[in-house]
Amino acid sequence: MAKAKATDGKKLRVGIIGAGGIAGTHTDNFKKFSDVEVVAACDVREEALKKFGEKYGIKHLFSGWKEMLQKVELDAVSVCTPNGLHWEPTVDALNAGCHVLVEKPLAMNAAEGQKMLDAAKANKKQLVIAFQHRFDGKTQVIRRAFDKGVFGKVLFVRVQALRRRGIPNWGVFGRKELQGGGPLIDIGVHCLEMAHYAIGTPQPVAASGKTWTYMGNKPSDTFCMWPNWDYKTYNVEDLAVGHIRMKNGAVIHIESSFATHIEKDLWTFQVFGTKGGATYDPCQIFTDMAGTMVNCTPGYIPRVEIFPHKMRQFVDVCLYGKKSDSPAEHGLMVQKMLDGIYQSSEQGGKEVLIP
Repeated sequence: MAKAKATDGKKLRVGIIGAGGIAGTHTDNFKKFSDVEVVAACDVREEALKKFGEKYGIKHLFSGWKEMLQKVELDAVSVCTPNGLHWEPTVDALNAGCHVLVEKPLAMNAAEGQKMLDAAKANKKQLVIAFQHRFDGKTQVIRRAFDKGVFGKVLFVRVQALRRRGIPNWGVFGRKELQGGGPLIDIGVHCLEMAHYAIGTPQPVAASGKTWTYMGNKPSDTFCMWPNWDYKTYNVEDLAVGHIRMKNGAVIHIESSFATHIEKDLWTFQVFGTKGGATYDPCQIFTDMAGTMVNCTPGYIPRVEIFPHKMRQFVDVCLYGKKSDSPAEHGLMVQKMLDGIYQSSEQGGKEVLIP
């Protein structure tokens, strides 16, 4: 991704909140940019923080983000914590005058997310959501087709983020009190956001859905890629389905699982419109041409390294005033969709309104 030229040689001084695996991915990419300095990091886990600091040559290390924000002059932070610790460090960093890149999802719920957006607006700082899959070449093919009217009016979108047996055996992905949910909020959010982006980010107005837990909370002797997860603390869903109505009349249906009996894992979405349709994987566009139904396969799709692209885009937004391609407003809409599906499931599948 090309970046604007610096006019004053300024470097973006970045702090990392959380020193887990995703923090390493953020820092690896920041280190590639000559106009970025990762100058501080914090984590409550002393040993993990020490190793993180040694690996990346970070001298300013703290056990908490509040102390880091008080003692180190920063331009921006990456929030790389579990979902339950997204909103508070984000708000504190914004109030301290920092731009923020926060990992997906925006927060545990839309109420927390709104606090984050309010703080960004009040402090006139950028809040960027780490939605990298919208930058994927296949997503961009479909978005460009949408922008050119190839699909006509979009009626329906089907989203699938399904694992046959892929319950994480690390982190806190199985603990609802720390994550907010299971596969829907962890992997479903990625496919949902790129599909929602691909059809122009319409406003959601209502949702219904259902979640089920039937494998993750039990011991298993079935061989799988990530065995021996902590089933004793597992209290999130294994499978979630949701149905979301948009203000423009379109409907998005989502299916997401950590564990369900299917032939193979799926990571895709489909678009159904009045004039045409599309699939993400394999990437194709379907329409009518000269009285013939045609399947259009792109002859060339640019290969985008989506994670480095996301990180570069954040730097350019903060340092050079580039317009954000992953704004907080999009994250809040996605969060409201997730909230609606979970709330509906708690109410037996009844449709709930999205404010």
